[in-house]
This record gives sequence, structure tokens and C-alpha cells, in this order.
Amino acid sequence: MGKCYRKRPIAGQRISPTGHQLSPGIKFASLPPILTASTLVTLERTVHQPTFALLGLMLSLPATALTFQTRLEKAQWQVEGDQFECRLSQPVADFGSGEFVRKAGEQAIFRLNASERLLGQGQATLLAAAAPWQPGRGDINLGAVKVQFGSTPLATSEAQAARLLTGLLEGRSPLVRHQSWQGDRTEVRLLPTHFAKAYAEFATCNTKLLPVNFEQIRNTQIGFASGIALDDLGQAKLDIILEYLKADPTVNRIQLDGHSDNSGNRLLNRDHSRRRALAVMEYLKAKGIAEEQITLRFHGERYPLVPNNSASNRAKNRRVTITLSREPAAEEAPAPAASSEPAATS
Repeated sequence: MGKCYRKRPIAGQRISPTGHQLSPGIKFASLPPILTASTLVTLERTVHQPTFALLGLMLSLPATALTFQTRLEKAQWQVEGDQFECRLSQPVADFGSGEFVRKAGEQAIFRLNASERLLGQGQATLLAAAAPWQPGRGDINLGAVKVQFGSTPLATSEAQAARLLTGLLEGRSPLVRHQSWQGDRTEVRLLPTHFAKAYAEFATCNTKLLPVNFEQIRNTQIGFASGIALDDLGQAKLDIILEYLKADPTVNRIQLDGHSDNSGNRLLNRDHSRRRALAVMEYLKAKGIAEEQITLRFHGERYPLVPNNSASNRAKNRRVTITLSREPAAEEAPAPAASSEPAATS
């Protein structure tokens, strides 16, 4: 009868129950007292396919969470601004910055500025988050905010920004919860450290803002209750425009378009529209606007805002439309170079 020999393992080598060498990282569970041939084959296949088991484990793990936040001792609020815009911002390490921006004539909004593409598109959740040292205070959910690609991926409404400012004064943190463009759960957090002093500077900056911004006045209607004379409301609107023009000399073109209702004949209506535009031009010139910056046109009843079917509608159509724009200043032609040749003599 032949003898059965079992292969002796080399020192440090691990051998499976079927005699095959095992990888160092693979461990066997306790074997039952009796193993059938089919059990050993199944076990051997499992041992030799560790990659699939590892892949399954990785797929079962939760997505990575990313948090962008400046260290507490390095968190700083910065205030910048002029007559047109005030900004209150805090740099966020490895992300960019978060800032409150208030333009002239508007309330503040909050926005994120990203140094690279870090957030995916979609709807983020905005929170006024309670600080860890505020026991018993929960986060305040301020609703959803649209996220888009670009250097400024997120901008809130004015109402949401006001709630964030109030929360910061109470020690809360603006917190944006979303996902990266790769699908990882992502949070961007600003800290309330040293906020009160910076907010006071921001409030002071706001008091120096102009009453309007360019977008609000670039197309303005000056109404005429009757006749061709400017009333107090029309002059007040023109004074606001003049204040802006004084602060922003880059706005150097003013187009005036006079209009009328359909009360009279066409020639009379055309003349009324011309005289209304002239009244506005003369007011601007009296306040220091150069006539060469102004273009005057008049159209009579041709372009009504609303149908001329009631007294109130006809009043809306008696108007002068002011259109402001910026045009590059004309460059002066260079003076001809002096000739180096001696002048001819007779």
C-alpha cells in the first residue's frame, strides 16, 4: 500500500488545507471538524479572490466628508468698500472665501468665492450653525441656495444674508452643506471670531454708499403729470442721477427720449415730446453736465408704454426716458513728429 506524504511548508510560509500557498494578509476562520471536497474547493476559490471582497467592502463604505474651515486662531474678518459697494469677508482655508456684499441701493447678500471647482451643481443647504460651546442651541436651517459652476458658485437672497448676519452677532456660523462635484459630502463654514468689531466697520461703510447703483438708474423714466414742465418728483429723480454721475465719471453718455400721449394731433404731440426732453436737458446742463454728453430725441405718441385708453395710462406715456452708458474716451491724435531735415531756404 502506497504511503501518503504531506508537503512540509517552508519556514514562515502559510499553507491552505488543500496544500496551496496563501497570501500573508489572508486569514482563515476556524474550520469545521469535517470538510467535504466541495467545501474545500469553495474555500479555496474564496481565498484566491481577495480583490473582489475588498472591492465590495470599499463600495459599502460611506462617502468621504470634506470640511473647509479656517483654524480658529487664524480666522479674520476683513472690511473693504467705497461709495459703490461694501464687502465683509473671511478667508476659508483651501477653499477661497465667504463674504457679505452690499451694493449701493440694495441690501447685503452672502456669497462664496472658490479658488477652484470644489462644489457640484444643485441645491445646497444654508445654516446658521450653533457653536459647540453653545449647549442647547440647535442649527437654524435658512433654506436652499442654488450652486453653479464658476468662481462665485453660491449667492444667497437678501433675507438669508440678513439672518446670517444676525446669527453671527449671536455667535453662530454661516454653514453651507452640499456635495463636491465628485459626490463627496462637503461643508464650508465661517467662524464668528472677532465679528462684532468688523461688523461695526461694515455698518459704517454702508452709511457712505450712494442711494442707487448703475443698474438701477441706467434706464430711468421721468414722468410729466401734465404739460411740459418738470415737477418736484422729476427733479428729485434727476438729482439722484446727478449724484451718481458725479461719483462715477466713467458714465459719460446720456440719451434723452421724449414721448407724449395721444391727446392732441401728431404734430402737437411731437412738439410736446421734444419740449419735455429739452426740459430735462436744460436741468442737467444747469447742474454741470456738458451738452456734448447729451443726445436728445423725441418721438411724439409713437412708442406708448401702455395703451392710451385711460387718464392714468396717458399720464404714464407722458415721459422722458433717460439711458446712461459708458463710452471710451476718444484718444487724441499724436502730434506730428518734428522733421530732422533742415528747412529749405530761398
